[in-house]
Amino acid sequence: MTLSVPEEGSVRMAPILSIPRLLAEMGLEPEELIAEAGLDPALFDDPDNAIPFADLGRFVTLCVERTRCPHFGLLACWNAGLDILGLVGELARHSPDVGTALRNIILYLHLHDRGAIPILSVRDDRAMLAYAIHQPEVPGTDQIYDGAIANAFNIMKALVGSDWEATEVFLYRPQPVDCEPYRAFFRTRLTFSAEYSAVVFPASWLDRKLDGADALVHRRIMEEIESLEAHGAGDLITQLRRVLRRMLVISARQGETRLGQVADLFEMHRRTVNRRLRAQGTSFRVLIDEARYDIARQLLRDTCLPVGEIAAALDYSECSAFVRAFCRWSGTSPTAWRAERALL
Repeated sequence: MTLSVPEEGSVRMAPILSIPRLLAEMGLEPEELIAEAGLDPALFDDPDNAIPFADLGRFVTLCVERTRCPHFGLLACWNAGLDILGLVGELARHSPDVGTALRNIILYLHLHDRGAIPILSVRDDRAMLAYAIHQPEVPGTDQIYDGAIANAFNIMKALVGSDWEATEVFLYRPQPVDCEPYRAFFRTRLTFSAEYSAVVFPASWLDRKLDGADALVHRRIMEEIESLEAHGAGDLITQLRRVLRRMLVISARQGETRLGQVADLFEMHRRTVNRRLRAQGTSFRVLIDEARYDIARQLLRDTCLPVGEIAAALDYSECSAFVRAFCRWSGTSPTAWRAERALL
């Protein structure tokens, strides 16, 4: 099995290869909609092809409009699971237990998806598997989130078996007029208009051993992934942007996004990082401001989080500091920026 690495801000086509068939079943001509969305039909020929998140969002938004199906994203990933992750899915399948499998997915999902990150949170006896888009200005995020959480749900079923059940599912989207498709798929308590999209389940499932896991296969896949990492990691700026977005999206503790802590991840001295960034015409401050601005816009547009909570999530000690920074970046306040987008 081979896996190509998508460009930053893109995702492999594997999760949406079912869309042409789904459109045909709904009485539409898939090729016409694909062309109208400005996409190359050949994208759907290979799961290892990649599509930018913005293009994916525009395409699924068009599909919703033409099919008049508000839960199109859910249908598109109704049967998706580990297989769509390619080599990363195979690594998970041959992990010793569920917890290790999920952590492997989280650690290496950037080889499949470079526009969002998965998050595994464990508190007491509750585990939560979430998905967060960190690319700014992506349309159709409600549909993308629906598909991603359906995929996460199916991944748990694939790892654990049919006896696994979620205790709750959080859905970013507003509550639809017809909730039945969501009830039929998830078969558990649903929370709509949530601050994040996530599947919640008892943490005890994380210790479940995986049937059919092969340690030798796991080792071979790890060697292939390490080779891909070496060839597809990108330059220092690309890697730093990825790390900073990841830290900010998962709400890093105060101070974790300082240069010293980030430099430690790359096993470099902070002066070395600064020197290499200067040689490429940028700085750590510029990169972290870019990441904060990107994520701030996404959170302001796609969530109802108060400005103060967004400031804290972006590692600001005071809300006023975030407001001043956002005004410097955009020319307006976070509240005014959000209000303007709500009118569009």
